[in-house]
Amino acid sequence: MDQAKKRFLDQVKGGLIVSCQALEGEPLHGSFIMSRMARAAMMGGAVGIRANTVEDIAEIKKEVSLPVIGIIKQEYPDSQVYISPTIKEISALAECGVSVIATDATRRTRPGGRTLEEFFSEIRRIYPRQLFMADCSDYQEAMAAAEMGFDLVGTTLRGYTEYTREAALPDMDLIRRLARDCKKPVVAEGGIQTPEQLKAVLEAGAWTAVIGGAITRPAEITKRFVAAVPRQLSSFPG
Repeated sequence: MDQAKKRFLDQVKGGLIVSCQALEGEPLHGSFIMSRMARAAMMGGAVGIRANTVEDIAEIKKEVSLPVIGIIKQEYPDSQVYISPTIKEISALAECGVSVIATDATRRTRPGGRTLEEFFSEIRRIYPRQLFMADCSDYQEAMAAAEMGFDLVGTTLRGYTEYTREAALPDMDLIRRLARDCKKPVVAEGGIQTPEQLKAVLEAGAWTAVIGGAITRPAEITKRFVAAVPRQLSSFPG
């Protein structure tokens, strides 16, 4: 096994990777804020960071020594694939030195009408030593990605494709099946909201797990708490 891959897998095994992302228009949007969020995650015991955009990744790498799973979210008019969808995004991520590049590995057609097989063959040829993670939405996609040669497979897009929208998250059955059948490390991602769920996905066989919104999106966290305690429309006593 390549030493870089072994080093990354050893570092994240059985641990928590925190996704530090905020899109334009969200309260915490900004590379400096994301770098501090990553530092807080590291101080809390995270073993890795998942981050979006070269700008955020560059700032995060200044603040933390943890490995980074890098993505670039970019929409194209002819495709629903938006996580590192073309060679342009892959090249930018490779140049900024992330440990792992994650890309959409669903069966959906990529920009320009390309298939995943065509796309992955190209990026593996250009970047033979780069670690790649497949963001998948179902069992068949994850197994196919492993067969293609992705270094890790993740459940990242479970519930985000038209054919998985009704899936309950985190999908424990999917994680167990992949941990049993897939020959590549499985990254549990999507819908993990509590420490108990994190423990459960790791016990189900996930190599590591990624949590984002439950940790790094205070507006969404606040909404969950507020929804649990409806305001009482009553006057003050006296």
